Amino acid sequence: MAGRLFPLKLLNYSKAPNLKKMSSDAKDAVLKDKRSKIMARGLPKQTPIEGVKQVLVVASGKGGVGKSTTAVNIALALAANDSTKAVGLLDADVYGPSIPKMMNLKGSPEVTPKNLMRPLVNYGIACMSMGFLIEETAPIVWRGLMVMSAIEKLLRQVDWNHLDYLVIDMPPGTGDVQLSVSQNIPVAGAVIVSTPQDIALLDARRGTEMFRKVNVPVLGLVQNMSIFQCPKCKHETHIFGADGVKNLASDLGLDILGDVPLHVHIRETSDAGKPIVVSQPQSNVAQAYLKIAAEIVKRLPHSPT
Repeated sequence: MAGRLFPLKLLNYSKAPNLKKMSSDAKDAVLKDKRSKIMARGLPKQTPIEGVKQVLVVASGKGGVGKSTTAVNIALALAANDSTKAVGLLDADVYGPSIPKMMNLKGSPEVTPKNLMRPLVNYGIACMSMGFLIEETAPIVWRGLMVMSAIEKLLRQVDWNHLDYLVIDMPPGTGDVQLSVSQNIPVAGAVIVSTPQDIALLDARRGTEMFRKVNVPVLGLVQNMSIFQCPKCKHETHIFGADGVKNLASDLGLDILGDVPLHVHIRETSDAGKPIVVSQPQSNVAQAYLKIAAEIVKRLPHSPT
């Protein structure tokens, strides 16, 4: 027949279930199974990053909640808690890379004979960021496909050597980068960072549900900027609300990995490129990050050996 797009023999309905004769529950089960098979065919195959044992993503649904600061200090805390573990830090925020400043790193990565970029290292942490590849003040005006290509290069074209943990500082939101990372590499777990503020909690919930939909284990939540203590009178104030993240965690059936106060030393040390875990390791704030890192390791599916 003229204009036929495909041969009729491809349309074989002989083995298709007769939905009309099925009960409602059985019909739903068949349709659900069919949808799952279609989705599975469309998903990319997950391939581990060479040399990396476990990948941990630190995310938030909303910007401005201290996610990058948390990611940096978690990476440092993982190394501080166990000096036998090698830790790396990947800045996946292509549009707003902040890891170079927080980790006090500048310069371009060297390239190996295999044409792989060597991470820059400070405080014992191997770091990679788009900020190493562009001028500090240069804006990145890219469409989605270019961003995805950059993320692929940051994941696959880096000589990570041998890492026990690679901490990925994700960009805010639930967009292309989150999906690309989650679907292309095996992720051991996600940590969601939020302030107790209601607006931040709405996005933290969305971020959690996104990771659950792509089958990434959510290890727990970090309640950031939970309380402010006046340095003069020691009066404590819940500027962004009290226990909002704890209530959200309870609602989602997740654990609170720890509370981090709103403290000027966190901001000062981050801006100076001397994260508080390494510059003030005995402080209460640094101890909070060390505790969070320990709680993360407890919840990872398989501990590196």
